[in-house]
Amino acid sequence: MELWNSSLGSSFILVGILNDSGSPGLLCATVAVLYMLALTSNGLLLLVISVDARLHAPMYLLLGQLSLMDLLFTSVVTPKALVDFLLGESTISFGGCALQMFLVLTLGGAEGLLLAFMAYDRYVAICHPLNYMVLMRPQICWLLVATSWILAFLNSVIHTSYTMHLPFCTSRAIRHLLCEVPPLLKLACADTSGYEFMVYVSSATFLMPALAAILGSYTSVLAAVLRMSSGEGRQKALVTCSSHLTVVGMYYGAAMFMYLQPSSYHSPQQDNILSAFYIIVTPVLNPLTYSLRNKEITGAFRRVLGRLPFVQGW
Repeated sequence: MELWNSSLGSSFILVGILNDSGSPGLLCATVAVLYMLALTSNGLLLLVISVDARLHAPMYLLLGQLSLMDLLFTSVVTPKALVDFLLGESTISFGGCALQMFLVLTLGGAEGLLLAFMAYDRYVAICHPLNYMVLMRPQICWLLVATSWILAFLNSVIHTSYTMHLPFCTSRAIRHLLCEVPPLLKLACADTSGYEFMVYVSSATFLMPALAAILGSYTSVLAAVLRMSSGEGRQKALVTCSSHLTVVGMYYGAAMFMYLQPSSYHSPQQDNILSAFYIIVTPVLNPLTYSLRNKEITGAFRRVLGRLPFVQGW
């Protein structure tokens, strides 16, 4: 098969979820609304956590980082997908594709690790409250945040470099929402079985320990909650934990199906839906899930809004 010269001047064609949909206009409007919700909710949450001194605590430091990651994560893919659909264009340069893949792998990997550290934070707060300020002091929190970014960065550099150095066939159409490893491997004019196994192993190494830590942390939290004497407190904690686990399950479930599934089981439609879950849907759900029932955040939100001139005038 003829090889395609994958130089910096070349380009790919993204044939994503908007192009393959039966109702592209309706889907485009839905994606646009979800993106605006993600921008607004994460932006406001990040602003409130940064401005209000009462929220300068370990839990909210991690939550602020999650909002920042979600804000960047969805912005790497969604605006381009919407603009390309509206303009009737779907090309992405070779360099742009590499950059998009690098950012998605970095932000997605960092978020997956951060969710595990947030679960650990809740475990310490509920199961070891007397030691919380020692085990989750600012230095430890920043170390956890830095670990998320650094490990995800290194993983992203390795996979982006290897994937983009593969020889690609003359077909430049990526039947996917974005430049991601599994869809690009289908365009490679080389035996990628060894690299696919490496992707599987590295993804399992990256995802499974973090997921195990999340499940272990919330299992301990639920056990402690069930021993509570207050029925109201127990019910509130159970609702909070179940909502957290639902969002985490959606994120990790989609990522695991995308990166731990053999290539023969992948289909463009399935891959597009899975990517949409962790790139478009979870950035909307995360700020709502982690802050909607939090009285400290809602109180801080009111205080920050109260400082604005146009709000004081009402």
